[in-house]
Amino acid sequence: MNRLALGLTVLAASLAVIGCGDKPADTKKTAEVKKGAPPPPSVEIKIGHVGPLTGGIAHLGKDNENGARMAIDEANAAKIKIDGKDAKFVFVPEDDQADPKVGTTVAQKLVDAKVAGVVGHLNSGTSIPASDIYNKAGIPVISGSATNPKLTEQGFKVQFRVVARDDQQGPAVANYLAGVAKPKLVAVIDDATAYGEGLANEVEKSLKGANIKVLPREKGTDKTTDWKAVLTKLKGRNPDAVFYGGMDATGGPMLKQARELGIKAVFSFGDGACTDEMPKLAGAAADGLLCSQAGLPPQAADKKFLEAYKKAFKVDPIIYAPFTYDAANLLIEAMKKANSADPAKYLPELAKIDFKGATGQIAFDGKGDRKGAEITIFTMKAGKLEPTAIVKGGKSTPYAEFIGGAAAPAKDAAKK
Repeated sequence: MNRLALGLTVLAASLAVIGCGDKPADTKKTAEVKKGAPPPPSVEIKIGHVGPLTGGIAHLGKDNENGARMAIDEANAAKIKIDGKDAKFVFVPEDDQADPKVGTTVAQKLVDAKVAGVVGHLNSGTSIPASDIYNKAGIPVISGSATNPKLTEQGFKVQFRVVARDDQQGPAVANYLAGVAKPKLVAVIDDATAYGEGLANEVEKSLKGANIKVLPREKGTDKTTDWKAVLTKLKGRNPDAVFYGGMDATGGPMLKQARELGIKAVFSFGDGACTDEMPKLAGAAADGLLCSQAGLPPQAADKKFLEAYKKAFKVDPIIYAPFTYDAANLLIEAMKKANSADPAKYLPELAKIDFKGATGQIAFDGKGDRKGAEITIFTMKAGKLEPTAIVKGGKSTPYAEFIGGAAAPAKDAAKK
């Protein structure tokens, strides 16, 4: 064999050895890639939200939904662990159309979906019947806007709310109306819902307690937009002030028609009609109205929340989005404290929670109501709602004085 042939034989043998040595290693490596590392354990936690997403007050329902949704999105971004597992929060929104029957239907739907907690409902009229369903299922529910006292007077341990009650809001707006307008005769109208009638009852009770004469109650429905018959009747009685218990979708047309009929009375409303929609619905007639909201105004919410909300939804919150945001975060915080998403395990933590939210410090009393809840009084000026006073514990404080900061010097300067 010559040298060239010998060299080629050696080279071939070497390559064969190398090839045989690499093949098992490559196979092992490929197998490892295919097998992969085991995924970290995770747990899916469903949180429901219910509000009207269709109908006349869909804008308020969407506002509430946005607040809760943002809290869920932030919780997922924070990569929270519950019981050593990666928590994946799933937002489950439902539309109750502000209808009590639909409200109970979607409540049962959420129970069947095995949600761990619920934020909602927006309306007292849907919240109250739905609360029985959640209670029987043992699922915690927190409303960011339902104000009828009955909601938390039923003794349901799963029911909470993060806003003031109507028996706090009613006296607050009634006393402010009495102090500012000094009426001798007041007309009270409601929309025959649990919210509207309940709030109107509290207002009437407070007015009568202040020795102000109140006309016999007038009523409509939550869909009434033609108030001419009621208003014509009231015009003949010439009231100094009118209070309406209902939502902006019906209150706006009422106020517009009242001015068209020449009624000059001061009009006042509860939180359902204390919105920026009123100038759109009532036009210039909205200027001068008084109204209340069962909590601090949106502009007083945490700055970080307000900026994040505007970035996420391209609009400012209307009324209760900061409260539904807090409600969702309260559910999540209680789960973290209990290290469990099991309602039976985290419910005791929720009941005793002390939490700093976008709307301030939150703790609940034995009924599930927020301790120390505030009420804000607004006036409408040039088509814009302006907070004028904060009522807390029955004491009214000028808004500028309550929040301090730059607003206080402006108030003092106005006096000079």
